[in-house]
Amino acid sequence: MPVQLVKLPIRRKDGLVLRICKGHFATSHSHINYYIDVTQQKFRLSEARAVAQELCSEFKMTTIIDTILCLDGTEVIGACMASELTKSGYMNMNAHQTIYVLTPEHTSGSQLLFRENTAPMINGKHVMVLMASATTGFTAKSAMETIRYYGGHAVGVSAIFATMKEVDGLPVTSIFDPTDFEDYQSWDANDCPLCKQGIKVDALVNSHGYSSL
Repeated sequence: MPVQLVKLPIRRKDGLVLRICKGHFATSHSHINYYIDVTQQKFRLSEARAVAQELCSEFKMTTIIDTILCLDGTEVIGACMASELTKSGYMNMNAHQTIYVLTPEHTSGSQLLFRENTAPMINGKHVMVLMASATTGFTAKSAMETIRYYGGHAVGVSAIFATMKEVDGLPVTSIFDPTDFEDYQSWDANDCPLCKQGIKVDALVNSHGYSSL
């Protein structure tokens, strides 16, 4: 049966809603009891712009951002954030008054890779990691390790939805968090209570969407 999504209004920003479905879902790193669909926020310009404005409003004026590293297909939001952060009125400490919006290449082992023509956009730069969601912290930590490997300086994580306030000591900024749900849960696949109760997985989910089972 197809996943049935409902809309959850945001508490702080008119015009933004979170499309969710309660059930039993499996990600690559965990099992969760809510599927959170952020397709519209990622690919619809009006919603991507609203997300960007909301996230940028959380940054301190002294935050230096040279590069926005876009994961989970968040390039449209990243471009809107770069536009927002380079507007007059924002304190911009970048030498060229511009921001790189970059997407990494993924190896067959899911490692992040930058070629010789894109690595300079990380090396020596202050990099903000942009994600659709940050739940286990695994992907965010991997991105930060990659940034350090290429000589960059991670300054934080921005996400539409996040279950944490920091990763590796760096702040995580999000629009939605578990306080928007009374019973949001995430478990290691081996300790999932729904599996132990014999409740079947409704769908496999990742940043691209869901596949009902």
